[in-house]
Amino acid sequence: MLHWLLSPIDPTRAHEIGLALSWHARLMVLSWGILTPTAVLIARFYKIRPRQNWPQDLDNRLWWNAHYLGQSASFVIASVALILILISQQNTGSVLVHRVLGYMIMSLGTLQILSGLFRGTKGGATAPQSDGSLRGDHYDMTRRRLVFELVHKSVGYTTIGLIVVALLSGLWEANAPHWMWLCIGGWLSLLIVVAVFLQRRGYAYDTYQAIWGPDLEHPGNNMPKQGFGVVRPSECARFKVEEGE
Repeated sequence: MLHWLLSPIDPTRAHEIGLALSWHARLMVLSWGILTPTAVLIARFYKIRPRQNWPQDLDNRLWWNAHYLGQSASFVIASVALILILISQQNTGSVLVHRVLGYMIMSLGTLQILSGLFRGTKGGATAPQSDGSLRGDHYDMTRRRLVFELVHKSVGYTTIGLIVVALLSGLWEANAPHWMWLCIGGWLSLLIVVAVFLQRRGYAYDTYQAIWGPDLEHPGNNMPKQGFGVVRPSECARFKVEEGE
């Protein structure tokens, strides 16, 4: 069994990679395989903490901080990994598909950063204007914010799909041993299972209500929910808020 775990997936090819390529692979697994999907899971399913007294306790910032810091660290680590492979002498035409996927993901990651710069102001009671006004792109769900929501979420989930293909293609190009396939494949499978479980349990909470609550005086609560599979806490049995309470 140990021999099988250590042997490469394709017995007709050797598993021989240099220092730069090996660290490129390790850093990309850390960045794309661990940090990025974990930050996405937290952002989607942790907008309200398990023991948070919603709607009395609003605007849980833990999910936002984890998402922001996780994705920022992921992009920096991926950039270092890209530099390593660019200075390596091991680039060959045989890795064309993996290379194209890599550049696509880095481009989408850059787009995510740029889109974040244009997300607009927050507004609301937790981030009022200097004159005390609650106006803000997010609070008012302006056209600018709606475009940001559509672009940021669509690009993010598309990137996750490309990351899975890129990781698997990288394993194949490196002719990785069986234990690597099992570890990375098992981790990706676990992430999918957790995401499906949390989605079916109804934990993909609407960001707007998680921040400002269910009161209809808030403009966003009179608009359609943003994002697929999103639920409003006020509609969930565990957070049922009766009108007038």
